[in-house]
Amino acid sequence: MNLRSKLLAVAGAIGISATSVLALGTGSQPALASAKEPLTFINLPQAAWTVVGQRKGIIQEEFAKIGITDIKLINPGTAELSGAEAALLDRGGLAIAQRMMYPATVHKANGIDAVIVWQSSPSDKFRTPLLAKASSDINSPVDLKDKKFGGSRVGCGWTSPTEILNEAGVPLDTRIRKGSVRQETITNSAATSAALLSGAIDATATHIALPASAALWLSGEVKVVGRSPDNGVYVNSAGRVSYFAMRPFVEAYPEAIQAFLIAHERTKAWIQEHVDESAEIIGEELRIPVNIAKFQITDPSSFEFMQGEASADNAKKAIRDFQKYYIAAGDEILQERFLTDETIEQFVDARFFKGGAYSVYN
Repeated sequence: MNLRSKLLAVAGAIGISATSVLALGTGSQPALASAKEPLTFINLPQAAWTVVGQRKGIIQEEFAKIGITDIKLINPGTAELSGAEAALLDRGGLAIAQRMMYPATVHKANGIDAVIVWQSSPSDKFRTPLLAKASSDINSPVDLKDKKFGGSRVGCGWTSPTEILNEAGVPLDTRIRKGSVRQETITNSAATSAALLSGAIDATATHIALPASAALWLSGEVKVVGRSPDNGVYVNSAGRVSYFAMRPFVEAYPEAIQAFLIAHERTKAWIQEHVDESAEIIGEELRIPVNIAKFQITDPSSFEFMQGEASADNAKKAIRDFQKYYIAAGDEILQERFLTDETIEQFVDARFFKGGAYSVYN
């Protein structure tokens, strides 16, 4: 997609005229005026916290301060289709997208002109456990030698077990490195669960707080057979969450990003103080059982409500550290398309971290 097409696409997410958006990319004098043109609407990702924030009026309140009163929540489809949120972002269907740090970095390496405006603090060993069928004879990572592991390739379902199995001495194989455990890519969470229960794969790894995985865990059909090292690269770096947005949008409307981040912090705090009411809202809006919604809020594997990373330098270091580790571990994606130090510097927009002009941490 060329620059003109990208800028036209951004109009769909931020609600301004195509003429105004194109002016932002020309460097001409009219761009300065159009950059201040009020936004008429904004598309945000539908998620557990955003449906609560919208129902309680927190999101509307923050965006109203900058003149945005028409706010739509769009389902990014990330649970079932890896990369869908980046496609929506690139086409203008979303203004801001959420992804764990590894897939966010891969999106950037694949050429999406986006910047990180928020990153979570470090993760923990509970975020993405290694799971096997409860009735199986697999009870530890080493038991997976010569077995099959299945799950999402671009995300925590690959980064967490890669480190777990490396530490156990039975690494996952990749296209460029022979390992002790066969890796099968399955992008659909329902298909992954079916494959595990049917015996087509022997193990998987996922955030069990996700609605599609919570029922599998709560039913007692699976057991934890491994967890990420407490101070490992997944916990400190790859297991972080990010919010990112297209660069033209961020450059033109940083106050819209700031409004989003303030609403994010306010809503997370409200949810933690009102877990039962929040679960009712999430269940109704996302059409999931209320007990699953509550589990999604309270289980430590949930990534929806993580605290933010205040330091832009720490955010950049996290990207450098996990990229270095996974390249050494035989990651063919990052070996072929990795971020240079210069790109990482540009990828993390320091204006939204502590000390920045639009930071929520100041």
